[in-house]
Amino acid sequence: MAATEQLDLFPNGKLAVTLQRLCHELLETYGDFSDTVIIGAQSKGVFVSRRIQALLQEHLPGVEIPHGELDTTFFRDDFRMHEKPLQANKTRIDFLIEDRKVILIDDVLYTGRSVRAALDAMLAYGRPRSVELLVLVDRRNKRHLPIEPSYVGIMVDTIESQRVLVSLKESGGEDSVILVEKT
Repeated sequence: MAATEQLDLFPNGKLAVTLQRLCHELLETYGDFSDTVIIGAQSKGVFVSRRIQALLQEHLPGVEIPHGELDTTFFRDDFRMHEKPLQANKTRIDFLIEDRKVILIDDVLYTGRSVRAALDAMLAYGRPRSVELLVLVDRRNKRHLPIEPSYVGIMVDTIESQRVLVSLKESGGEDSVILVEKT
């Protein structure tokens, strides 16, 4: 892939179709979502999780699926390695996860370190019965930790010189998920 070349991972409306598929997979597993919560990892995992929750609510009218937003900034093992102080996002979880099933949602899974940090951060809200990971993009290669998602939008084989850029309309952009060379 040349420096200017990029690959659209979800062309022609495929993102909406993929989110619907993921929603149906969750419905097959969790049914009425009793004792189940959704937590989006800051920052873009929150936007993906809100979309998944909205789609689930369309299929389960009258059922309230608790949704939270989790910041992992100070739980990361590399937060002290940055030259500038890190700016934390907000955590908004207004329920306990004690003995509940948790669906943790993030946009991209690469090394696994963000997920490990999220698992640590979640413990402040109780000990979950189980945690399953849903990601929009699984980069598969170069995992630093033995973490694998339960639900995947798309798997891509990447090399270290590539990045997955996720832009969602909720963050002021257009919906796009692009694989590019790092610059």
